[in-house]
Amino acid sequence: MQSRVRSASWPDAILTGALAGLVLLAWWALWLWGKSPYGHILMHGIAHARMMAGSLWFFAALFVTGWTLMTIAMMLPTTVPLILLFQRIVRGRPTAAGLIVVLIAGYLFVWTAFGALVQVMNWFLQPAIQHTAWLAGAPWIGGAAILAVAGLYQFSPLKYACLDKCRSPMSFIISRWQGGNEWIQSLRIGVEHGVFCVGCCWSLMLLMFVAGSGSLSWMLLLGAVMALEKNLPWGRKLAAPLGVVLLADAAAMVVTGLA
Repeated sequence: MQSRVRSASWPDAILTGALAGLVLLAWWALWLWGKSPYGHILMHGIAHARMMAGSLWFFAALFVTGWTLMTIAMMLPTTVPLILLFQRIVRGRPTAAGLIVVLIAGYLFVWTAFGALVQVMNWFLQPAIQHTAWLAGAPWIGGAAILAVAGLYQFSPLKYACLDKCRSPMSFIISRWQGGNEWIQSLRIGVEHGVFCVGCCWSLMLLMFVAGSGSLSWMLLLGAVMALEKNLPWGRKLAAPLGVVLLADAAAMVVTGLA
């Protein structure tokens, strides 16, 4: 019996080790990125609009690469329980490894698309902010607004609905793993899980616009908070207290800015 349990858990250990290696590699790459001449590329600001105007495709490639690395480092660990459950379902198939890769690719694609969308919106907002005197003279307004939005979203029914989907990986997979093309189903699971993950975590990821996406310490903290929220039995209870803290930070930023 013990040997059967041991053999059954061995594939899980291999996959967990591979995912851990990928995540650590992403963190290492981000650390090296921060020391490179392009270390500022994920710091969302008006300088990026100028760089984009000079070399659009080069900038786009750098941004997508950096955001994908950040997604792997911060968000991939939060979805490990679902990936391990999926691995147990497809175990024994000759295409198992490929199906897992497709699921992960679908998940990462959604987060990368979200990052690209937010950055495009930021590109349009930055020139408008620079040409609005009272906004340009009070940069704290943007930070306070992001903190307030993130804090309020912590109390949103949509946040809790998405969290419930993310925290029930078995039912999530079973309801979508049916007869038909397994490759398409694997992609669908990854994409739809990514959509619900964005739904519960997008506001916290926006905090990187306040802290700066190049801050590894903030990335570690936010990644840990999102992992706790999504995966621990009591993680759902973190949402409201965290919302209060974010709203208090927004209020403090407003008071400091007006002082």
